[in-house]
Amino acid sequence: MEHKYITDSAAQTKSLGKKIAQKVSVSFKQNKKAIVFSLKGELGSGKTTFVQGFAKGLGIKHRILSPTFVLMKKYKIPNTKKQFYHIDCYRIKKAPDLSALNLEKLFLNPLNIITIEWAEKIKNILPKNTIILNFKHQNQNQREIMVGHPF
Repeated sequence: MEHKYITDSAAQTKSLGKKIAQKVSVSFKQNKKAIVFSLKGELGSGKTTFVQGFAKGLGIKHRILSPTFVLMKKYKIPNTKKQFYHIDCYRIKKAPDLSALNLEKLFLNPLNIITIEWAEKIKNILPKNTIILNFKHQNQNQREIMVGHPF
């Protein structure tokens, strides 16, 4: 089932990310594998802003910046054994370019929550249960965010 959200500011996009993370945290105990989010959309469409709110919803206090040049950042989720991974595939040409990150192993670990910006570049290796978020500019401040089915 797809859900459509319209946000009118960066603050609302962060708030949506926070709410989704809080929902994920509640249902997280039932997973047998990592929870993976694919964030798709053009530059400036709100992907990183969403992830900032998402991390906050998990209780992470660190400043979240897109890992465009380091490809991946890992954060401990407070008061748990869980990890949050923020991956950015903007500079990636194809999935094998990420082989050093050992993503398949990360995807199998039920203690991981993973957000991947520009995930369409590695869609062939994403787990079947990946949650897809499509970000679109509506105007200068407004964004449409579609949360959809796994691949």
